[in-house]
Amino acid sequence: MGELFRSEEMTLAQLFLQSEAAYCCVSELGELGKVQFRDLNPDVNVFQRKFVNEVRRCEEMDRKLRFVEKEIKKASIPILDTGENPEVPFPRDMIDLEANFEKIENELKEINTNQEALKRNFLELTELKFILRKTQQFFDEAQLHHHQQMADPDLLEESSSLLEPSEMGRGAPLRLGFVAGVINRERIPTFERMLWRVCRGNVFLRQAEIENPLEDPVTGDSVHKSVFIIFFQGDQLKNRVKKICEGFRASLYPCPETPQERKEMAAGVNTRIDDLQMVLNQTEDHRQRVLQAAAKTIRVWFIKVRKMKAIYHTLNLCNIDVTQKCLIAEVWCPVADLDSIQFALRRGTEHSGSTVPSILNRMQTNQTPPTYNKTNKFTYGFQNLVDAYGIGSYREINPAPYTIITFPFLFAVMFGDFGHGILMTLFGVWMVVRESRILSQKTDNELFNMVFSGRYIILLMGLFSVYTGLIYNDCFSKALNLFGSSWSVRPMFTSPKANWTEQLLKSASVLQLDPAVNGVFNGPYPFGIDPIWSIATNKLTFLNSFKMKMSVVLGIVHMLFGVTLSLLNHLYFKKPLNIYLGFIPEMIFMASLFGYLVILILFKWCAYDASNSKVAPSLLIHFINMFLFNYSDTSFPMLYSGQKGLQCFLVVCAFLCVPWMLVLKPLMLRHQYLRRKHLGTHNFGGIRVGNGPTEEDAEIIQHDQLSMHSEEGEEPHTQFFDQPDSVEVSNTDMDAELEEFHVSVVTVESFNFGDVVVNQAIHTIEYCLGCISNTASYLRLWALSLAHAQLSEVLWTMVMHVGLNVGNLGGGILLVLVFAAFSTLTIAILLIMEGLSAFLHALRLHWVEFQNKFYVGTGFKFMPFSFETIREGRFDD
Repeated sequence: MGELFRSEEMTLAQLFLQSEAAYCCVSELGELGKVQFRDLNPDVNVFQRKFVNEVRRCEEMDRKLRFVEKEIKKASIPILDTGENPEVPFPRDMIDLEANFEKIENELKEINTNQEALKRNFLELTELKFILRKTQQFFDEAQLHHHQQMADPDLLEESSSLLEPSEMGRGAPLRLGFVAGVINRERIPTFERMLWRVCRGNVFLRQAEIENPLEDPVTGDSVHKSVFIIFFQGDQLKNRVKKICEGFRASLYPCPETPQERKEMAAGVNTRIDDLQMVLNQTEDHRQRVLQAAAKTIRVWFIKVRKMKAIYHTLNLCNIDVTQKCLIAEVWCPVADLDSIQFALRRGTEHSGSTVPSILNRMQTNQTPPTYNKTNKFTYGFQNLVDAYGIGSYREINPAPYTIITFPFLFAVMFGDFGHGILMTLFGVWMVVRESRILSQKTDNELFNMVFSGRYIILLMGLFSVYTGLIYNDCFSKALNLFGSSWSVRPMFTSPKANWTEQLLKSASVLQLDPAVNGVFNGPYPFGIDPIWSIATNKLTFLNSFKMKMSVVLGIVHMLFGVTLSLLNHLYFKKPLNIYLGFIPEMIFMASLFGYLVILILFKWCAYDASNSKVAPSLLIHFINMFLFNYSDTSFPMLYSGQKGLQCFLVVCAFLCVPWMLVLKPLMLRHQYLRRKHLGTHNFGGIRVGNGPTEEDAEIIQHDQLSMHSEEGEEPHTQFFDQPDSVEVSNTDMDAELEEFHVSVVTVESFNFGDVVVNQAIHTIEYCLGCISNTASYLRLWALSLAHAQLSEVLWTMVMHVGLNVGNLGGGILLVLVFAAFSTLTIAILLIMEGLSAFLHALRLHWVEFQNKFYVGTGFKFMPFSFETIREGRFDD
């Protein structure tokens, strides 16, 4: 469990991979997921790297697979997901994969092209069939109209001119031409208006809707169309009509003039439609077979291709030595996993068939390693809460394990309701029990995935809410009478101090119970709040006082715990100056003022009961007088003997801590700087050999070298290593001293006393004022708890109480409807909205009030090269 409280120890390692084994070794490291590769070619363009062609080939295969996947989804064929984790194919297998994907893509494209052409022909024949049918209906209606008007010579002459085509000649009736076609139904009104205006009313339009929607051959969407026929006279109008039809994208079809020809054409069209439908069915069956075969293995293909692409992309981060036989990589990795990394390299070398082993060499570096916090499915959500504020600095104390307890508890203090806590717990239990099934479904709902990733947070928040709900004795705004009340009205009838009668009990709306009367109050309630407070008129006064003091106590204890955790950081990083000039005055300051306030609250709860409650002092007045040193007012008696002297001592200690934090640390840093500078000047030339120079001696020597060479105008590196021949210094020692030399130069030259003073002043002021503001910020625990309880009570009174007030049969029916509304509002408002509000406030208390006492959060996250995301189906690069 040690790695949970602090990030993993990391190391920078150098890998020497043989060219023929590099692919398999990187593949094994990807399966392991414990190393983060560094880019050793930051100045090389992405298109100029060695394996860019292989990456492009993988991207092309990925594009073809996405095309096949799109076609599978369009055909509504389920993609088989067996959870298989296929091995990475060898580089020589890339040609076979490319050929296979090329074959599938070309086959699908050819099928789609042929199918689109067949559907287009089918659509044209279908439209022609409806045109022949509808135009025949038009002519039949006109023929019927002609027979009905035989008695009228004028109408007879007009009808015969339409129905009986004849030769144009002198004295003969004029013959009308016509065109027939199909147009989208929504364009009919505009189409008709345009014809009327352009042709000036000299055309006659008839249209009828096609009952069945037609399928668009390109998009596959259903389109509603209408058949139209336009009668006109003359070629000029004919050209105008055709241009208008072309502009409205109407499809024109040849339509015979005589009924016999139309009948024969319709028969031929029906025959062709039947043949075309059979060909379309066979084409669709073949397409389905191809897609179903691809759907069985497309997920495995995706994983293989994207693993290959990830490997080649990683190989592009490596350096290639001059012999072109070895790849050099630098990786960050946990020290605890070095053995497993070595084993993975050995396994990759064996798979490649290489006889030369891969080498892993740990490197010394001054660079800050990435932060790696190991998590499991339980701690993952809490670690994400911490990382959302900032990734912890390397080896810094990790707040996540403490957040596992404090976060749900502070949430429950604000959300405390037994009934609502039960509902939230059930929801959390449901997600935990069904987590394997939910994970296998791989839903794309981002909101649900976010809630599901925090299922253990929700479960703990629900359990803690059940506990605090019992403490508050609050269940859907109603009290639970678990142990009976500790209050009783019976002693009032026998007590000489009270004169209660049956008549008084029936007539008086408000009565006051005096706990000082024997038998009225039978001692503290066994657990939580006494249920009789739910009917008391001063319920809010009592609960507000209790919750406000409780919030202050919890907040100060939480912040003191955060300051204590900072001590662990100082001890681990070996910074005694921060302990003596930082942690100790901070702890004294907070404990002297606010820790003492907690003691006063607990003391007052224990020292005063019903017998002396009327002389109980106000803690607020005492706390103010403590700062003002005002003890002259005798109307406010002391809580205990010696209070004045102790409080004066605590305030003086707290005030002394301010210059302790503000002044001493900058002066100590300046003193150390001047001491190093002074000693470095007087001890120039000395150097320790054997065990090597200490860090302090090295800084002194280096600073002296720097000052001397800067005066002489020489390079500081030269004379630093120009030691006498009798002094033997190994290459490793020289490298270490040179590295320390650079560090020392930066340390000495970058020290600025003014900057240090300003920085320390800001920290001190922020801490001292933050102790006050942060303590006040914890009062949100009281405010949110009050708001949740009152909102729950309002919801019960205004909704549920309505259905319970009706006593007849209709009341039962009304109660069902009211309960449905009450349940909906409870879930939507009290569980979701109020729960989210309490969640955000608890998050703020941890980020601002708790973590700022010890957590810097300026690190960067460890991002290992891993195939885990590819296996889980998250294919986004």
